[in-house]
Amino acid sequence: MGDVVRLPVRREQQETREAPEPLWRESVGRALRDERHGQGKRLVDAAEAAGVSPQYLSEVERGLKDPSSELLAAMAGALGLSVGTLATRVGSTAPHSPVCLAA
Repeated sequence: MGDVVRLPVRREQQETREAPEPLWRESVGRALRDERHGQGKRLVDAAEAAGVSPQYLSEVERGLKDPSSELLAAMAGALGLSVGTLATRVGSTAPHSPVCLAA
């Protein structure tokens, strides 16, 4: 297969015992799930409206999958959001994380 490459540990976080910052996909998934719950929509209904499987949407919401921009637009659109609105929400919830730079 190949060699295992160890990634460096974030020393500044390790020394202060802070929790690591969430990844972009985790923050986006959380925002999608929160919006879906806020609207009272079921996973299967939101997935159908977005044209994705319920399993895939579930994996995105749990931060396990990193969707393409097209799929992200479809999932956000199924909830009445634009990608820009979703990115702004994600960025505003973590003011000191790299997520803000991505938004």
